[in-house]
Amino acid sequence: MLILSTERLNLRTVQAGDAPFYLELINDPSWIANIGDRGIRTVEAARTALLEGPVAMQLRLGYSLYLAERRSDGAPLGLCGLLKRDFLPGIDIGYALAPRYWGCGYAREAAGAVLAYARDTLKQPCLMAITHPDNQVSIALLEDLGLQFIERKSLPGYEGSSNLYRLDF
Repeated sequence: MLILSTERLNLRTVQAGDAPFYLELINDPSWIANIGDRGIRTVEAARTALLEGPVAMQLRLGYSLYLAERRSDGAPLGLCGLLKRDFLPGIDIGYALAPRYWGCGYAREAAGAVLAYARDTLKQPCLMAITHPDNQVSIALLEDLGLQFIERKSLPGYEGSSNLYRLDF
């Protein structure tokens, strides 16, 4: 299901058929370094993770991580969307692009659209974000979107400490 369109991107709900791309994305060294190793090593495990994660969240909450595709050719670029984590007071934005698409402005375009969707369509009072303290590119993107650093702390499911950001609407 198409959720958002921008000048160059479509963001749609993920589906089981996206498992091969998801498997590639989450096993990229940049994902593992900045987000963590999910321990998913097969297409079947990736399919299960998508169905139990974003697909289930979309059905339950009406939002989730979305597949960002290039409009011109349908190429899957990465994920960008919204998550609800029990340990945060609001929903948070998450994004990751395959490295071959870095430096093209796609992450900024997708994240900006998702932020506007959270604010204008979902009427959320705030938006949170988590990033690895060494991920300067992600930090710059969050700050460009208007999120402000709150604190560095240890969060469930993340090794070491993470930077926590917030934007009140």
